[in-house]
Amino acid sequence: MARKPSDISNTASQTTTAVNSLVGVRRSDFVKSLGVLVKTAAAQPIPFAKHVGAYAKELVDITKGTSDLAPDPRDRRFKDPTWTYNPIYKRGLQSWMAMRRELKGWIEDARISTPDKARANYVLDIMADTLAPTNTLLGNPAAMKRFYESGGQSVLKGLKNAYDDLRNNGGMPSMVDKRPFKIGENIAISKGAVVYKDEMIELLQYEPSTPEVRKIPIIIVPPQINKFYANDLCPDKSIIRFLTACGYQVFAVSWRNPGRQHCHWGLEAYVRELIEAVGVTKKITRSSRVNVIGACSGGTTMALLLNELAARGDDSVNCYSLFVSVLDGKKSDSEVGLFVTDAAIEASRAHSKRKGVLDGDELGRMFAWMRPNDLIWNYVVNNYLLGNDPPPYDVLFWNADTTNLPAQLHSDYLDIFKERSFRPDRTTEFMGHMVDLSNVTQDGFMVAGVTDHITPWMACYRNIRLLGGEIDFVLSNSGHIQSLLNPPGNPKARYFSNADHPPKATDWLKGAQTHDESWWLRWDKWLSERSGEMKAAPKSLGNKAHPPISQAPGEYVFT
Repeated sequence: MARKPSDISNTASQTTTAVNSLVGVRRSDFVKSLGVLVKTAAAQPIPFAKHVGAYAKELVDITKGTSDLAPDPRDRRFKDPTWTYNPIYKRGLQSWMAMRRELKGWIEDARISTPDKARANYVLDIMADTLAPTNTLLGNPAAMKRFYESGGQSVLKGLKNAYDDLRNNGGMPSMVDKRPFKIGENIAISKGAVVYKDEMIELLQYEPSTPEVRKIPIIIVPPQINKFYANDLCPDKSIIRFLTACGYQVFAVSWRNPGRQHCHWGLEAYVRELIEAVGVTKKITRSSRVNVIGACSGGTTMALLLNELAARGDDSVNCYSLFVSVLDGKKSDSEVGLFVTDAAIEASRAHSKRKGVLDGDELGRMFAWMRPNDLIWNYVVNNYLLGNDPPPYDVLFWNADTTNLPAQLHSDYLDIFKERSFRPDRTTEFMGHMVDLSNVTQDGFMVAGVTDHITPWMACYRNIRLLGGEIDFVLSNSGHIQSLLNPPGNPKARYFSNADHPPKATDWLKGAQTHDESWWLRWDKWLSERSGEMKAAPKSLGNKAHPPISQAPGEYVFT
């Protein structure tokens, strides 16, 4: 059933749980929140006793079989009919649900500050999901059936999977079977070449697939947090392939995966590399202007590029596209954001400074604990209790192909979040100029995701107020990366649009129109109007000054 715009805001607020995964939740802050719960129970015994009593009463009804507690139909953990028809499993589930409900009710009734309530709810959610009956062999009917049907082989396979993860995956359950995927063979296979390379980047140019191309080329600026080939997974969901098929000249930046020796690389260095890439692209295509696309943390870098060019009076960029990127993040955007104290920020900064980099695997674990039910316990059940291999899924393969962040870049991102550097009332200097995105007057196309837990869509909507040009903002019907990989022909594709941009995101959503198709089609129309006239496609890649160095996807993608 199609989701109505009016249903989205609540869904989004319930599923966005990570404003700043570059900080994470410190163990001391987690313990502190537990301490708040204990102190609250001691200082306010009446609300606590009220919900203990309600829990005891519900247990009596559960024992008698008269309780009407039932799981949310959308909760995949409890789809097995055993939870409905087996009295032991049903009572166990209802007891767990009653405990969770009364704990949440107690927090709601407690006289504590709103931030403390939010932190307590986050902690309780993690604890309750950890204690879910589905996370144990005896408590999971599907796992017990598999144990019986396999003669115990499922448990042996699960133990083997757990041992492999302890040795090779930092003790985290594997999310993907990597074996079927080979970069450059069946993933990231669009034809192209590296036409510029230095210590930090490779610039790739892709072969045109139409006899004519638009005059103004496109440069894709990927996040430094992940590899660039999210834009070129399998052919049917490749943004690069889609763009070349629509007649665009496509270039993409591939960042080098930094080591400790690159700890000094910061945002200024990355922006200087983008300025170089713009110059190379202009020379190769003989175009005076380019269009740029930035996603996630790459969007932040792109915004600073636009700011710098505006300050210089350089009109090299004609228009931009900004995908799932929050430029002005706030702690209140999510529950976990409330753990991001100044002390937590400085501890995170000091940690990466000691190591020289913020390790990619460590960053991946931070992301996973922002949504433990989907990104941890789901795979504990699948891999260990059921004894299955994790699924071979290209998006998850890319997600597991982690990269490091240089300590200086990590520190720069923390400063942007802490100081809210993009706000118009701030006086932040960058590369010798003030940060003022209102001077960026090019047209922009923005995309956010309904259930994006990394860059919440309402926070993405605030970007509209920062930049000075005409903006088309669309809301895709999925999560962080799935919102982008949403090609035409996808039966689940849907997005929302509204030409008006009221101050509040909720008001924008109320007036939004639903489109049962891919937003790529809307983007192509928007982009084509800002990419110049058609001309004959180039017969070769690069030019004399910048000849092809190696075939796509390049060499840095393997580092």
